[in-house]
Amino acid sequence: MDASSLHIAMFPWFAMGHLTPYLHLSNKLAKRGHRISFFIPKRTPHKLEQFNLFPHLITFFPINVPHVEGLPHGAETTSDVSFSLAPLIMTAMDRTEKDIELLLIELMPQIVFFDFTYWLPNLTRRLGIKSFYDLMQPPEGYPVSSVKLHAHEVKFLASKRDWEFGSGVLFYHRLNKGLIFSDAVGFKGCREIEGPYVEYLAEQFGKPVLLSGPFIPEPPNTVFEGKWGSWLERFKLGSVVFCVLGTEWKLPHDQFQGLLLGLELTGLPFLAVLKVPIGFETIEAALPEGFKERVEGRGIVHSGWIQQQLILEHPSVGCFITHCGAGSLTEALVNKCQIVLLPQVDADHILNARTMATNKVGVEVEKGEEDGLFTKESVCKAVKIVMDDENELGREIKTNHSKVRKFLLNHKLESTCVDSFCQQLRHLLMISKFQETQLRLSYF
Repeated sequence: MDASSLHIAMFPWFAMGHLTPYLHLSNKLAKRGHRISFFIPKRTPHKLEQFNLFPHLITFFPINVPHVEGLPHGAETTSDVSFSLAPLIMTAMDRTEKDIELLLIELMPQIVFFDFTYWLPNLTRRLGIKSFYDLMQPPEGYPVSSVKLHAHEVKFLASKRDWEFGSGVLFYHRLNKGLIFSDAVGFKGCREIEGPYVEYLAEQFGKPVLLSGPFIPEPPNTVFEGKWGSWLERFKLGSVVFCVLGTEWKLPHDQFQGLLLGLELTGLPFLAVLKVPIGFETIEAALPEGFKERVEGRGIVHSGWIQQQLILEHPSVGCFITHCGAGSLTEALVNKCQIVLLPQVDADHILNARTMATNKVGVEVEKGEEDGLFTKESVCKAVKIVMDDENELGREIKTNHSKVRKFLLNHKLESTCVDSFCQQLRHLLMISKFQETQLRLSYF
């Protein structure tokens, strides 16, 4: 490390969809010599160690997550619980405040990246540390009110207006206080695409808004599990449908079955990675009647963790059905598989899906306007569009995807973006030091 190197602490929301991209960003920063102290629930490091490409610079600091009444014992992240219990995970995370304070006093990083812990900026300010509110999503359409929503999405988001999200604090207030009290705000993206949005948001927020780059994940430091490679190699190039709906979302049983029957209806080989649906103990018990026998040899339904990044790179995979998390979309965009968008009711995912569909880089599964439900026919239709070489929309989507992929894989693009991001972080810290010096001099 040299004098220009920074010491950065990472304290993301205890959800794998936040922990993982924060670690990907840590890799980008560590590659440039910056030191990272990564705060993580104590039983979770083994899930992320394979993605830590710079262990000499990125150090995991395990956090004891207090037990909160109503949570299963040992639950640390949202992947350990159902969606309805996520606010209790947030309550547990809030109760780590004293431990975080002690860690920060011991480590004294120059800046802390965070998202949902609205109390962090006040804590870091007392310690003379800067806070950086990193949303890890593109800035387009922020806030969500600027996105064209379907009736069921409007109703759901309206119902969450008064959603208590941990410790009696409303979800909206968590986000708003983070924006108000942080020293700077960060989004995923690059100036070539998101520049106008950033300038607008910087004016609205009254503080620096930084872009961390398009966020191309580095290859994990692990090998591909043989069983998946052997299975995929049985099929033609670009013929397999790979479906992953994230580590947290559980489908209702009827939607779970509708998705699988839609995959069966395509007639294509498929690998579906899904959580056990609501009300069931195992995947097998929830399968449609006779489904396992009908798709034997060409279809797999898996409920455990899987090497998504490596599977997306496999030449047999031709289509990716995704819940539209930002990390999953980026992994899909830099690979050749076509993208089918199936967001649930997470505002970020809806925004991502609508942006991709509007720009014709993927196709969104049709849902009922009022009830928000998809059918086996709508799942099959979306897959057929992107997999059929004769479909006009499918050809346009393939062309647009290819252009985006080429743009993102331009190595100079990400390198330039991340270098600029680091330079802006240094500038933010230098300004702060200058202001502190001026303040001290004013007393004399």
